[in-house]
Amino acid sequence: MSIKKKLGLGIASAALGLSLVGGGTFAYFNDFAETSGTFASGTLDLNARPTTIINVDNIKPGDKMLREFKLINDGSLDIAKVLLRTDYTVKDAQNNNGNEDFGKHIKVNFLYNADKTDNVIYQTTLDQLKSMTPDAIENEVFNKWLDEKGGKLAAGTSDTLYVQFEFVDNGQDQNIFQGDSLELKWTFEGKQGAGQYK
Repeated sequence: MSIKKKLGLGIASAALGLSLVGGGTFAYFNDFAETSGTFASGTLDLNARPTTIINVDNIKPGDKMLREFKLINDGSLDIAKVLLRTDYTVKDAQNNNGNEDFGKHIKVNFLYNADKTDNVIYQTTLDQLKSMTPDAIENEVFNKWLDEKGGKLAAGTSDTLYVQFEFVDNGQDQNIFQGDSLELKWTFEGKQGAGQYK
């Protein structure tokens, strides 16, 4: 191949390469639009007032003690359920209780929610309540036949609950409990409801 042909072929190849590169770029109008979003989660903030529900001394079989307390939703989300967990410890003063549990002799005569119903909800003993986790604001958990007048604790609201404790007089010798004490702990757990379209 002659030099002329080689030179011509090289120039043609270079021109083809430039045309390919140049052909890939062209002018056009364009514009941009940006969007943004935020996700902020709400809060569940359940409080009980007073925090000491009961504190009594010198009780005897047959004594009854009525107490009132509030469950308060200080959060920004509605609380769909408030589960009640019961725990207690017994101090056996004479060390003579054996297999007897003082909690079996303390009856919770009724728990009712003044903001949801005006009826007695349930009767049980502390030892039985210890194995349950009832919903303190949805009365149907306690009694299926009661009319439900609500079942949530809306943000910024409170429910007033009443409980009556009774040291049951069973008509038998209960001397083993003289001087004994029972320390009760109730834990209320607030739970959110189902997710919703926003």
